[in-house]
Amino acid sequence: MTTTTSSDVRPDPPHSPDAGHGDGSLAEFGYHQELHRSLGRYASFAAGFSFISVLTTVFQFFAFGYAFGGPVFFWAWPAVLVGQLLVAACFAELAARYPISGAIYQWSSRLSTPSFGWFAGWIMVIGQVVVVAAAALALQMVLPAIWSGFQLIGTDPAPTSADGAANAALLGVVLLVLTTIVNILDNRVMSVINRVGVTAEIIGAVLIVVLLLTHSERTPSITFHTEGAAQNGLFGALLVGSFTAAYVMIGFDSAGEMSEETHHPRRTAPRTILTALGAAGLLGGLIVLGGLLAAPSLTDGRLGVDGLSYVLTSSLGDGVGKALLADVVVAIAVATLAIQTAACRMLFSMARDGQLPFSARLARVHPRTGMPSAPALVVGGLAAALLLLNFASPEAFLAIGTTCIVMLYLAYAMVTGPLLVRRLRGGFSSAGVDETGAPLFSLGRWGVPVNALALLYGLLMAVNLAWPRAAVYDPAGGHWYFQWFTVLFLGATVAVGVAYRAYRRRAV
Repeated sequence: MTTTTSSDVRPDPPHSPDAGHGDGSLAEFGYHQELHRSLGRYASFAAGFSFISVLTTVFQFFAFGYAFGGPVFFWAWPAVLVGQLLVAACFAELAARYPISGAIYQWSSRLSTPSFGWFAGWIMVIGQVVVVAAAALALQMVLPAIWSGFQLIGTDPAPTSADGAANAALLGVVLLVLTTIVNILDNRVMSVINRVGVTAEIIGAVLIVVLLLTHSERTPSITFHTEGAAQNGLFGALLVGSFTAAYVMIGFDSAGEMSEETHHPRRTAPRTILTALGAAGLLGGLIVLGGLLAAPSLTDGRLGVDGLSYVLTSSLGDGVGKALLADVVVAIAVATLAIQTAACRMLFSMARDGQLPFSARLARVHPRTGMPSAPALVVGGLAAALLLLNFASPEAFLAIGTTCIVMLYLAYAMVTGPLLVRRLRGGFSSAGVDETGAPLFSLGRWGVPVNALALLYGLLMAVNLAWPRAAVYDPAGGHWYFQWFTVLFLGATVAVGVAYRAYRRRAV
């Protein structure tokens, strides 16, 4: 198998108009085509949109955002959207120039050094595994609200209760078994499920927005009310409330992650990265606003516990509300599948370069299915193991959710940082054409300011998310390890990475 050390700190390679057809686009990077190239533009869009999955993530974290920020937490949404659009614009440029699986790892390696890029990929793939676990936990926010029979453990469905946390882990493991099977079958099967699921999610999201806005109990001016934020202060409320938006708007780079399976990736991936984030950001913001306007009460405490599931069933009635919640279940399943797929491609890309333990096995692609099955089993198994933390304490739900966001934000910064350095040194070229002969996506003269703001935003948000606030991470007290969970988990991830690379150097 052809490999590369990913050490090219050289000018960007020239791009021919026929790149992206067959092996051509990979040959210039030292690879040959193994994954099946069968995804069109909508499938590429679906990969990014389903990772973001507004219905999964907004329903999962709305209650948290409202509990800490009150109605004013809505304004954290557009702020995070603008910040992530800056990052996505940088990624769109890179997706056009490096259409390779393992996007974050490949981009960082080629912009900086092999060692720095390895750590970017390592942090990213561990973060993706945690995101898979966090997405699977979202079933608990929806299934018991549809039918009490889905509460298989205990009687309290609230994810912050012992019963709810344990039940969430059980439901999540079942979902992970199903998504792992799909990730082994065939990339065409995966693509069909993704496209159908994303279509259903978009239709459901639009219906939810329309119905919530037409059942409004108050005006949008409520978003300027700071009553629920008083205990934290307005700025503190917005910082914590931004967790909801930060958790939702990640994963748009998945369109780049699937480049080796996409037709015309240099042209397609940059556009689908931006459209996936833009569409998800708009729909998600409208759902948050609609939930605040249509909630039966903002003061009875239920909005900060049961979240949007309570709003749908209370405002729209059990029939319509539960039908829309069923659509949310589909979105959660498809999101878990898409995130697991992205993590599998990252493992595959790093293993193909011989950068992981058992690389030969992890890099093996089944010739008939075009799928690397070993990474699917690894990601599914590790995510399921993380879910077991929920049996230890309900606080694990939030710890897992925020940890995965921080990991991805740091990995993103490990791309935007080296990219900014390359720009300032004049080593990043905007030249080249895509598969149709059109110029590659480029920020042009806006590249440096957009890139600088993207890096600054990413670093500040990572610090905000990882800050060990006792009131957020250990509200019941007595679990210091949950308060510091994100910092400890990140430290352990880096330490394991350092130990593995030191072992590899000695072995060689």
